[in-house]
Amino acid sequence: MTQRNNQDLTRLWDIHQAAEWPVEVGSREGELMTLDTVVSGCAAYFFEEHELDPQRVAILEDCLSDLETVLPELTEEPLDYFERVKQLGALLLEVGRR
Repeated sequence: MTQRNNQDLTRLWDIHQAAEWPVEVGSREGELMTLDTVVSGCAAYFFEEHELDPQRVAILEDCLSDLETVLPELTEEPLDYFERVKQLGALLLEVGRR
């Protein structure tokens, strides 16, 4: 992991933790809440362990795939929020693999 990637990941995680849940998420709110929770859990694990185990790598890959499916259905505020979730997941995969 490069210093730059670590800084980007830390900055993005700080922004995400401070963000409010978006309003009017739509009919897939439950699924999106789960994706947000899982990606955030993987981030918390990474910052404690400084790596991701193979199980979390697979989970993040699944979450990113699910987000690709759902993102086109979202409007502006929820889209910004979940684009950040997607970016966080992708950066976690990039820097956290063993």
